[in-house]
Amino acid sequence: MTRFASPKNRDVPVAAPGEFAPLELGALSVWPPVVLAPMAGVTNFAFRSLCREYGAGLFVSEMITARGYLYGNPMTRLLAQGQRGERPRSIQIYGSDPRDLGEVVAALVADGVDHIDANFGCPVPKVTRQGGGSAIPAKPRLLARLVRAMVGAAGDVPITVKMRKGIDSELLTYRLAARVAQEEGASAVGLHGRTAAQLYSGEADWEAIADLAAELSIPVLGNGDIWEAPDALRMMRSTGCSGVIVGRGCLGRPWLFAELAALFDGHEPPPPPNLGGVIAVAEEHARRLVELFGEVSGMRQMRKWIGWYTKGFRGSARVRAGLSRLRSLEDLHSLFEGLDRSEPFPESALRASRAKGGRTQVVRLPEGYLDDPEDDTPPVPPRNGAELEAWERALGGG
Repeated sequence: MTRFASPKNRDVPVAAPGEFAPLELGALSVWPPVVLAPMAGVTNFAFRSLCREYGAGLFVSEMITARGYLYGNPMTRLLAQGQRGERPRSIQIYGSDPRDLGEVVAALVADGVDHIDANFGCPVPKVTRQGGGSAIPAKPRLLARLVRAMVGAAGDVPITVKMRKGIDSELLTYRLAARVAQEEGASAVGLHGRTAAQLYSGEADWEAIADLAAELSIPVLGNGDIWEAPDALRMMRSTGCSGVIVGRGCLGRPWLFAELAALFDGHEPPPPPNLGGVIAVAEEHARRLVELFGEVSGMRQMRKWIGWYTKGFRGSARVRAGLSRLRSLEDLHSLFEGLDRSEPFPESALRASRAKGGRTQVVRLPEGYLDDPEDDTPPVPPRNGAELEAWERALGGG
C-alpha cells in the first residue's frame, strides 16, 4: 500500500528501533519527541485535548501573559487553568519583566503545572515596538535575567524557551541567545527557523536548527515546516535536533499526531480521514469549544477552524460562505449538509498554507533599542487594565 503523502515524503523510512530517544525535559520524558506548538487563539484545551487523544507527546497551551495572569484577567486565568486528566500540563508564558515572570512561574508551579515555556519569539509589531517578544533575544543580558528569574522560581519544573533566528537577516540572535538560556538553566531551546521579519513566509531554515543542535548540550527542538508526519523524521535526521515542534501543519488536522506516533514507533502511519471523518472531528471540536467558552464565543472561534478542516475538499467555498451565520452546533451541522462525506482527503491539502499568509515585515523596535545590546532594563509593561487588554489582543495575532 502506497503511503498517503506528498511525493517528497512517500519513501521516507519509518523510525528504526532505537533510532530516536525520548525528549528529556527535567523529570519529563516525552515520547514521541513531538511538541504541539503554543499558538494564540488555537491551542486552548478544546484543541489540545483532541490532539492528545490522537497521539502522545507534549501539548502546550496557547500563550498567556504574565501580567494578565497576575492581574487576574478572566480569560488569561481560564486559558491557564488545569483541566481534568491533562497530564503533563504545559503552559507557555509571555513577559518582559523578570519580577513578573518569576511571580507567574511560582504561581503556576504551585497550581500543578508540569512544564513552562517562555515566548521570546512573538513577531507582532505591537509587541516588538515595546521591546518584547522576538526583540528580547537582541538584549542577551535582559534575556539572562528573565530566564534566571523563571528557573529560580520553578524548582524542579523544567523551563524551556522558544525563539526565532533573529530580528532579520542582518541581525541573527539565536546562537548567543540560546547559549545564554542554557547557561541560566533552561531545559531546552525551541528554534523557529525564521526571523521575525519573515513572519511565516518562505521556507524554514533547518540548517540553523542543526547549528544550534551541534552547539548546545541541552535539547534543541526544531520548529518550522512540519506539514506531514515524515517531515518530522527528515528534520531530526538532517539536523540532529532532539524533538520537533508542530505548528500550522496540524491546524484542522489533529490526527497528524496519530501519524507522528506511528512513524516514531516504526509503523506506517494511518491514512487521514475522508470528509465524513473530518466533519465528525470538526463537530466534536466545536462541542468542546462551546463547553469551554460558551456557545457564542465557542462558535465564533469555530469559524476559522472550518476553513482549515475543509481546505481542499469540494464544496469548501460554499461552506466558508456560510460561516458568518454560524451561531450554534445545529448551524454547524446544517452547514455540512449536501457535502459528499465519502470524498477522500485531498493530497493538495497536505502542504497547503494554513492560518498565516506569506507576507514579510519590517520589524518595529523602540527608538534606539539596538544602541546598547548590553542594556538589561526591562521594557515598560502595560500600565493599566485597558492597556493590558489591548496587549492581550495584540498577542492573539502572533
